[in-house]
Amino acid sequence: MENVEVEKSKAFAIIEMIEYVSNAVVIKTVLKKTTGNVSVASFDSGEFLTEKISPFDCFIQIIEGKAEIVIEDLSSILETGYSIIIPAHSRNTIKANVRFKMIVTIIKSGYE
Repeated sequence: MENVEVEKSKAFAIIEMIEYVSNAVVIKTVLKKTTGNVSVASFDSGEFLTEKISPFDCFIQIIEGKAEIVIEDLSSILETGYSIIIPAHSRNTIKANVRFKMIVTIIKSGYE
């Protein structure tokens, strides 16, 4: 994962910030704070993130392609423009049946 924030006060096209890499998942940080972070990710077809459980809510927004998001064994197919919130403490995985790009926003505050 690349941890380089985007320059503030300068417009950018988030979809162009990340490229597809064959047989890989690529993640770049857009903004990182102690209260949460925003990242952009690209998944090549057939790639996935192994099942995990996060202690924080996670907002997923598909910006290109189509993703399969599995939360507690319930599968949702999200196409460009669609979003989902993965609740804190939920088992989840993200799969690319076809390649896609997404924005991931993790909110770390409010759990005190």
